[in-house]
Amino acid sequence: MPFREVNSKMVEATVVPGQRMFSQRGAMLAYRGDVSFTPNVQGGQGGVMSMIGRRVANEATPLMTVEGSGTVMFGHGGHHIQVINLSGDTLYVEADRLLAFDGTLEQGTVFLGSQGGVMGMVRGQVSGQGLFTTTLKGHGAVAVMAHGGVLEVPITPQRPVHVDPQAYVAHHGDVRNKLSTALGWRDMVGRGSGEAFQLELSGSGAVYVQASEEKL
Repeated sequence: MPFREVNSKMVEATVVPGQRMFSQRGAMLAYRGDVSFTPNVQGGQGGVMSMIGRRVANEATPLMTVEGSGTVMFGHGGHHIQVINLSGDTLYVEADRLLAFDGTLEQGTVFLGSQGGVMGMVRGQVSGQGLFTTTLKGHGAVAVMAHGGVLEVPITPQRPVHVDPQAYVAHHGDVRNKLSTALGWRDMVGRGSGEAFQLELSGSGAVYVQASEEKL
């Protein structure tokens, strides 16, 4: 079920019988019709392993199952909302940035080190983001949150993209990620992320970058 952007900080979704969607707890702003909101202990279609991954990563982002017949308006904390439509591909997104998504999407959890090796682990430690990233795969819509607006940057085989880890929101496509350092290890002592670290994304796809490095 697609989202309709009411403004930059609010989206509206139509809920129909026989279909469900998931939202972050506290994301519902208002609704019309006969709609129910119940806590989801399974963690979407990712099952128990998805929830375990979040707990290990200290990303205990509870989900609500949204069902019924009506329309629901979502928003959270005044954050900018970006709607991403998937057509069979996989979206990688930090769990705490998820606002709402179609129940038809298959949810999972990926350990960043599986793509970035040891440097992928460093990224989680330095940026303050978890070592686990949520994945959503299939056909459907996802609403994610960010600070100060979002820019979609294409990734092509001839032109990889370098992103500040704290500005990273999500990416999709056939993309590899690797964390590199712009400074020597001695120079990085006592520093935060900033320009000292760069997340390199290569392959074919797109990355979503937020305008502010502020954490959610």
